[in-house]
Amino acid sequence: MEAMVTEARDEPRIDFTYCCGAITEVLKFGSCHIHSGQKVLFLIIPGNPGVVGFYRTFMQTLHSMFGYRHPVWAVSHAGHCVPPDTMDMLEDAPSTAEGDVFGLNGQIEHKLAFLRKHVPRETSLVLVGHSIGCYIILEMMKRDPELKVMKAVMLFPTIEHMAQTPQGKVMTPVLCHMRYVAYLPLFLLSLLPERLKTTLVKLVLGGICSLDHTVVPPTVSLLSGDCAANAMYMGGQEMKKVLERDNATIKKNLEKFVFYYGATDHWCPVQYYHGIKQAFPRGDIRLCEKGLRHAFVLDAGREVAEMVVEWICGDFRT
Repeated sequence: MEAMVTEARDEPRIDFTYCCGAITEVLKFGSCHIHSGQKVLFLIIPGNPGVVGFYRTFMQTLHSMFGYRHPVWAVSHAGHCVPPDTMDMLEDAPSTAEGDVFGLNGQIEHKLAFLRKHVPRETSLVLVGHSIGCYIILEMMKRDPELKVMKAVMLFPTIEHMAQTPQGKVMTPVLCHMRYVAYLPLFLLSLLPERLKTTLVKLVLGGICSLDHTVVPPTVSLLSGDCAANAMYMGGQEMKKVLERDNATIKKNLEKFVFYYGATDHWCPVQYYHGIKQAFPRGDIRLCEKGLRHAFVLDAGREVAEMVVEWICGDFRT
């Protein structure tokens, strides 16, 4: 009986909603609605692609290790999910296009709008960002200083000079100048049967020894065409707009942050770790010693979640 209860707790709910006029997927462990009495919410801000299904194992581990006491949600980036049959990608295409919700600035405003609509202001937030999600968190805290952020965990943060990183130098021409060339093969892939898409994804990911197989369906969803196109559009803006590190926001909220840098991260080279460590010697700024990849969700979601719990559990002791 106890095993059945635990299994039920470990099953998430998936909701689709329109936020800023764009389709948005929300993956939820624990409470499906946040009421004024709910003290703490963990909110995952994903990397790019911002597909919440990638974070399932990570979220499940967080939820269980905190004794199922605190809901753990992840909100997708606008347009980075396949709409259900009863919904479209955009609620009102002309007005949504004006706000550029699929761009980097639009995605930041999208997260703030989601919080205003779904989370009471008095709820304490544990924000967990991954990659560009960390930049989005910094901007959220800058634009809305009254957000009740209890902790902000920044995993493999891409918060400065993305185009100058080893991976950025490769991807900037592709994302900024050759993006449309990729749309045709994406469109052709989207026409394949789901079973064949799944086989292709498993083939591509087959070289990862400890692959978390829960990431296969969300990867397949990217082959719908529109999701990948929206992710590439956002990526092009990241290369152009993620420039100087926001030292002012970091300094103002230093005690709330935990930064975790990869030792071999081609999106965020180790000199960026040394730079922020020098700028904020009293900050909780860590360098990976486990050889984890930037896309940790592929094979180390549980391991990273266990580390996050270890880092922040002291903030929950009363």
